[in-house]
Amino acid sequence: MALVTGAELRRLLHPHYLVNLLLAACFPVLRLVRPFCDVLFPGGDCQLDFRETEILTFVAVVVLFRTRKTGVVRLVPYLSTACMYAKVAGLLLFFYWDPRLGLVYGALCLLQLLVLPEPPAYGGPDPVLYLDAESFREQVQRGDRRVTWLVAFYALWSPTCVQMAPAFAQLATRYALDNLRFAKLDVTRFPDLAHEHHISTAALSRQLPTVLLFQAGRLVARRPDAQGGKLVPFAFTEENMAAAFDLNNLHQECRQNPIRKKVAGKQS
Repeated sequence: MALVTGAELRRLLHPHYLVNLLLAACFPVLRLVRPFCDVLFPGGDCQLDFRETEILTFVAVVVLFRTRKTGVVRLVPYLSTACMYAKVAGLLLFFYWDPRLGLVYGALCLLQLLVLPEPPAYGGPDPVLYLDAESFREQVQRGDRRVTWLVAFYALWSPTCVQMAPAFAQLATRYALDNLRFAKLDVTRFPDLAHEHHISTAALSRQLPTVLLFQAGRLVARRPDAQGGKLVPFAFTEENMAAAFDLNNLHQECRQNPIRKKVAGKQS
């Protein structure tokens, strides 16, 4: 079940989402409502036939399984996924009735993609540091042992990683200190590091994103984690990550033990 917040409801008022919902609902509305169905689908009876019902039911099942598999728990990502599959089904069904309708509908979907792209999920401050392989080894694994690192291994093509990004940035904004740092590493650019930490980078991987907690250069916790040889799914919400890595206590501990900078003594 997707969670609903006031911020997400306000976000849905953006033209991208309004047009997206209209396009997703376009085929069933035009197919079932008079006078549209009489004009666009002559010879029909303004009812879905067996094949149309079958395709739309299949899309609904795919959306449910897809969102469950990727761990979607927020309304906006849930609706975005549903609209994407609904538009694909609509394109096929319009072509099924009349290729000209399919071309017009496809052009409208393409126009929406170009003119009304999806707005950024998070527009606030982002203190997250982006690492490459060298900086990961120098700063996280061999760097100052007084610094604790929370590192997200992600891929730009992964919808779950995209959905996790705002929550991770908000965590960094709330908890980051000189000795509690947040970073991200792109596994598509540095797959060797992902494999070193037993993170699959395959297209159907259920390990993206993976968030690792390092203390004194050592890995001490990770999500998702394996228990009994089986990967335990994890929903990457802000609240879940804060609880899983005990960030409230970790932040308090780091604040009480700050990194004291050495002050050079004055020469007489």
